[in-house]
Formats: sequence, C-alpha cells, structure tokens
Amino acid sequence: MTSTVKQMTPLSQFTAPRYWLTWIGLWIMWLFAHLPLVVQAKIGQLLGLMAYYFARARREICRINLQLCFPELTSPEQKRLLRKTFVSNGIGAMEVALSWCRNPEDFRHRVSISGLEHLQQAKAQGRGVLLVSAHFSTLEFAGSLLTLFEDMDVTYRKHKNPLFEAVMSNARKRLYPLVIERKNVRDTYNSLNKGHILWYAPDQDYGARHSVFVPFFGIEAATIIATSRFARANDSMVLFFTNYRDQNNTTYHLELSPVLKDYPSGDDVADAIKINGIIEQAIRRHPDQYLWMHRRFKTQAAGKAASPYIRKPGR
Repeated sequence: MTSTVKQMTPLSQFTAPRYWLTWIGLWIMWLFAHLPLVVQAKIGQLLGLMAYYFARARREICRINLQLCFPELTSPEQKRLLRKTFVSNGIGAMEVALSWCRNPEDFRHRVSISGLEHLQQAKAQGRGVLLVSAHFSTLEFAGSLLTLFEDMDVTYRKHKNPLFEAVMSNARKRLYPLVIERKNVRDTYNSLNKGHILWYAPDQDYGARHSVFVPFFGIEAATIIATSRFARANDSMVLFFTNYRDQNNTTYHLELSPVLKDYPSGDDVADAIKINGIIEQAIRRHPDQYLWMHRRFKTQAAGKAASPYIRKPGR
C-alpha cells in the first residue's frame, strides 16, 4: 500500500463561512450515525417521506422511471412503489452516515453473505477482479460491510462541494486500499493489472460518448462500454455484487455471483445487454431499494427531445 493511498485531506482548511452549513450537516450526520440502528431506520423513513412530499422534481423523475420500467403495475401499485422507493432511499441516506462515521466491525453481526467463495477463488487467480454492482440505496453501506470479508479498490464520482468531497474521500480511504475518481482511467486499469478487486457500478447515464444504446427494462438506455473494456485489462474476471436491506431495515445480505461466463465477448453491444440484464434481474427482487431518482433514460439516440423527462406540450 503506497503512502498516497492513505493521504487524507486536512479538514482544518475548510473554515470559511461558505462551509458552515456543510459543517452543521456533517455534525448532524455524525450524531445520527451513533444512534441505535432501529432509531436511525425510523429517522431515515421520515427523511424519505419528507423528500417524497417536498422534492417534487426528484419525485417526478422517479415516477417516470417506474412508469417506464414497470408498465405491468397498476397506477396505485406504481404510486405505492414510488413512496416505498423514497422511504428506502431515506434509510439509505442514514446508512451513508454509518459507512462514513462508524467501523464496519460494529455491524458484523447484522450482515450475512453468500457466494464469497466465488470472489475468493477469482482473486486467487491473480488477474484482477471487476466487481460489478448497481446503485441500490444500500450501496455505500454494503461496500463498507463487504470490506469485513475482502479488500477492494473502489471508483467514485467527485462531489462539487470541496468540504463534502474531502469528508467523503477520507471516509472511503479509511475503508478501501485505493479510491479512484471515475475519470481516472489509468488508476482503474492499474488496479486490475495489479490483480486487485475493483468495485464498479456502471448503471447510470453518462451520456452518449463511450456508450451504446441497449435495452434496460425494455427501454433504450445509454450504457457505457467501459465495463467490458476494463474487464479486458489483465484478462480480469467479472462478478456481480448484489446487496439488500432486509425487511426489518436493520440486517443486510450481500450476494456475490459466480464469475460471468463468456464476458467480455468482444462485442460491446452484447456485453452491455448482458450487464443490463443482470442488473435488471437484481433490481426486480427489491425494486424499492434502487436509486430510481436518477435520470437513467436522459440520453437517447434520437436526441434531447426524445428524453422522457422533458415535459411535452399538453402534459
């Protein structure tokens, strides 16, 4: 482990008044993280309900996504799923606090795992392991829980608020050997070339560049092709990581798939279809735990006007 991996960003530099509100929010996060887990879940549910009623723009995005992806549901069923999604993501916000402010050892008794042998066998090959996941509301906390069983490098998206970014990256550096900003392609390849496990979530819309348009829940979606290209680095093995919060909201289950067969295939479109299909199957098991607030179908081959999030005349 190199010295740069654990080089933390000093927080003492963020004393300007423009950071005061962020500091208040971070202190509240720390306090919440040290409450009993049952209490945190209740607070998370309340936060989710507040967002459901007041975050109108996000609620509309979520509503459109659920309408597109679950046309078989009746309107009342879609509305119930919409509400449950916000509640689940409210709990997920509390779990972010847990992953940043607590030691995952505190929760070892609350986590079960299946398929760990697949990950360990893949790692033993020494060729690199690409651990593909999706943006479930449990994502941040599940990653910290997985470190109880295996070390892994992670990719992430940099935050615009410098103080929040520093706290976030410092917290992740505490858990993971290497934390890689998603645009740092060189370090991503280096991680796999060194035989590391790299955790990577490719299920968001990053635009048309470096993407192909393939179905996701039967809807055309811009899907990045980097997944299969990263997998070619050092002939890395690819597994899928699924994580769920149980019904009582205080226990968690992590699942690791066997190594994907015939992946990458050399066909970017076929590979993207395969990954989207695996993610879709995982979401269908607990659809309310997915991050439906993201504009997953924003980029369309027909252009901006084809985006389902643009209000059409007469609507």
